[in-house]
Amino acid sequence: MSKNGIATSTTARKVVGSLGVIGAAAAVAGLGTFGTFTDSTSPVNTTLNTGTLSINATSQGTLPLAVSNLVPGDTITRAINLTNDGNLALGNVSLAATAAAPSVLTTDAVNGLQLAVKSCAVAWTQTGNTFTCASGEKTFGSGPVTSPINLAGAASLTAGATDHIAYTVTLPTTADNTFQGKSAALSLVFTGTQQTGSAR
Repeated sequence: MSKNGIATSTTARKVVGSLGVIGAAAAVAGLGTFGTFTDSTSPVNTTLNTGTLSINATSQGTLPLAVSNLVPGDTITRAINLTNDGNLALGNVSLAATAAAPSVLTTDAVNGLQLAVKSCAVAWTQTGNTFTCASGEKTFGSGPVTSPINLAGAASLTAGATDHIAYTVTLPTTADNTFQGKSAALSLVFTGTQQTGSAR
């Protein structure tokens, strides 16, 4: 009995001792996971500046435009210089007209007021109410007066460049008696949109 008791006791002590060694090793290993060496680089200086997107329209002639007693077939043309005075190229430039109070002049897309937009490589030459282009005339588009017109390929897409714009408002010859005594207060606004952002 005593021999067996001694053997059992010795084995138990060895097992407990082994567990103690394993526990101590685990504790030391656990402490080691919280200790780290660190280092950092010198600062890498980086400067970021945003660009400026800006377009500006200036009159070449009389503005604001105020015309009365229109009859079917009448046209009104005025010239504007549109300048990209920012330091960013534009992705798009458009012209849109809005009416303060809708009337048949602006709601009738066929017989109501029509808008046409052209550009000239040089300033337009004005003779009375007529504007002529000496060189490089280009048509941007036309349609109902409140339909936006995209100025595709405009010079003002480039920073620092200027478009010499002539816009014409026409009352079509198809306008009938329902157009008599009507009025329209229009706001024409050029809008420049940035180019799509890209990786730099």
